[in-house]
Amino acid sequence: MGNSLECQKCFTTGGSCEIFRKVKFVQLCHHKKSRTSFSAKYTVNRLNVASWRISISIQMSCNYAEGLTPYKNKGKVGMIEIFDAPNDLNEKISLLADWIKNSKYTVFHTGAGISTSAGIPDFRGPNGVWTLEKQGKKPEINLDFNDAMPTLTHMAIKTLVKKGYVKYVVSQNIDGLHLKSGLLREHMSEVHGNMFTMKCNKCNRSFTSQTAVKTVGQQNLNISCLGKTKKGSLCRGILHDTILDWEHRLPYNELQMAELHSNNADLCICLGTSLQIQPINLVPFKAKKNKGKVVICNLQKTMCDRKADLVIHTYVDDMMKSLMGILGVEIENYDEKLDPTKMTNPTDWTIYEIDLLNMQDIKKDETKSKKRKLQDQIL
Repeated sequence: MGNSLECQKCFTTGGSCEIFRKVKFVQLCHHKKSRTSFSAKYTVNRLNVASWRISISIQMSCNYAEGLTPYKNKGKVGMIEIFDAPNDLNEKISLLADWIKNSKYTVFHTGAGISTSAGIPDFRGPNGVWTLEKQGKKPEINLDFNDAMPTLTHMAIKTLVKKGYVKYVVSQNIDGLHLKSGLLREHMSEVHGNMFTMKCNKCNRSFTSQTAVKTVGQQNLNISCLGKTKKGSLCRGILHDTILDWEHRLPYNELQMAELHSNNADLCICLGTSLQIQPINLVPFKAKKNKGKVVICNLQKTMCDRKADLVIHTYVDDMMKSLMGILGVEIENYDEKLDPTKMTNPTDWTIYEIDLLNMQDIKKDETKSKKRKLQDQIL
């Protein structure tokens, strides 16, 4: 589960399967963390398993980065990876589990690091897109977004939301893996867009797509809007991709929902993000106004570590697996029936104004309640 690219021989040989010998692509083996290889140039048929392929197209994960306009200031890249000692790691995860159990409002903030085990490269890690770009290189990892599947972490987060442990997810990722996991729209903001969603330039509604869009930068997809007007006629707008370019502002409703939920949170957990992109890197710390805690799990140091209440250095999949074990919650398997990209009819993926207003009302009510409690204490 959570890794569509595991070697079919790794059950017995730890990743030395013959079908991977001719190719060059580093991928963490799902079973033993051994390194296996393959290349986007080849079609690889699994032995006695349904065939699959990695296709070269605009939908490749690295082509997304190349589609953005040139931008020099990409932050610190290539920082060394850090791993906590086993005993320290276990103590930290146990502490986090206690915080989650006692939390009334937990929000996850996710970055590119939670998708690397799916075969999608991150940006600022040792082999990240921006790190290698600085060296004049390109990642050998170059997976078609259509072939990527939710990781253990994606499915664990979806399970925690369903079980009521987590209220909301703020994602910086455009890979659509949260969507594929079955996480409902009401529980998620996607502040940088999604390769599997399209937005109308007239009515501003968003819809899911069965395949990854072929453009980035909020460009015209030449697809008529799928929505209808109040009178029942088809909207005359045109759908555009939702992927932000460097100069674009974060979508208002997405950011507002992210901030409102984080303001309500007493625990914000950041996974696989270097927390360098503003203003979204500041949003988790809004929980501090609520006397809440902030946790960071990342393989590299971040500039926000000193402000966090707990910093964990390990693979996010390993951390989430241990965490779920301590919580006693079984991670749900990926279910194609709950994946909007597998559905015949597009799913409405809009954050409506009423959703935002309802959340603002909840925040106002909570603020009033806190003021009343404070006044009662004074009296």
